[in-house]
Amino acid sequence: MARSLPTTPATAGAARAYARPGWLRRDHETLSAYLFLAPNAIGFLIFSALPVLAALVLAFYDWDLLLGAKFIGLENFRRLLLEDANFRAAFLNTFYFVAVSVPLSAGLGLAVALLCNQALRGITLFRSIFLLPYVTITVAVALVWRWLYHPDLGLINNLLALVGIDGPSWLVSTRWAMPAIILLTIWKSFGYNMVLFLAGLQGIPEQLYEAATIDGANAWQRFRHVTLPMLSPTTFFVVIISIIGSFQVFDQALVMTNGGPGVATTTLVLFIYQAGFQSFQMGYAAAAAWLLFVVIMVFTLIQFRAQRRWVTYE
Repeated sequence: MARSLPTTPATAGAARAYARPGWLRRDHETLSAYLFLAPNAIGFLIFSALPVLAALVLAFYDWDLLLGAKFIGLENFRRLLLEDANFRAAFLNTFYFVAVSVPLSAGLGLAVALLCNQALRGITLFRSIFLLPYVTITVAVALVWRWLYHPDLGLINNLLALVGIDGPSWLVSTRWAMPAIILLTIWKSFGYNMVLFLAGLQGIPEQLYEAATIDGANAWQRFRHVTLPMLSPTTFFVVIISIIGSFQVFDQALVMTNGGPGVATTTLVLFIYQAGFQSFQMGYAAAAAWLLFVVIMVFTLIQFRAQRRWVTYE
């Protein structure tokens, strides 16, 4: 005669659960999923979604925190696009920053990833060293680089003097201030791109390189016809997040130059900060923030459409 297994409260509960009708089990599982998602969803609604919607409403008001709010319709947007020379300068500065920093940071990250994808002794240490700038607080990095850029005492100009080059006044020059911020950003961000590219490189099957070698492909041909196509999804991700992050550049410009000299390094986010928290024009700042959102969204959509032509997922 077969012996029955002892029944415990846990097994009894499980048996009752499986004895329920299928629709009731599905409803129970759905409720459990919603309960697990609720804390994050509530946090997103309170701290992200509602402020974004409030900023959209605020963009149609003239509100300077002192005289109250007054509905003015599209006037804030009209002023930004047609009258405010500082906004146009910030817009162009941000595009300049994105156009230069993103390709250089991504290219340097890929080059270093190729070097670090070698089975060499101590390579893990080098990977960690390259990643350190990225995990360092931006404000602290910017303060150090302010000293490096000092025209008389800074290390950069002293090194240039050793080879007979008279270094510029980096952060007080309208010509060199933005390149100085771009150089700092590239140094800080390429380590993160390196990690992403390194993960992509390690996911490429070695058999593809072996087959290409057997077919007579040299190193450059293997890189062009094997590495780059197989890395295209990683490259697409790196470009997307780099462009989105670069459009929101703020800390470097605030700490190093505060947007100067003049408006030479005023970026869109810095302009929003100055309008909202220095001039107390909250409605005006909200309108600028929404214009920035539209610009980022348009660039992202364009990239998602264009990636069909060059990104290979197999």
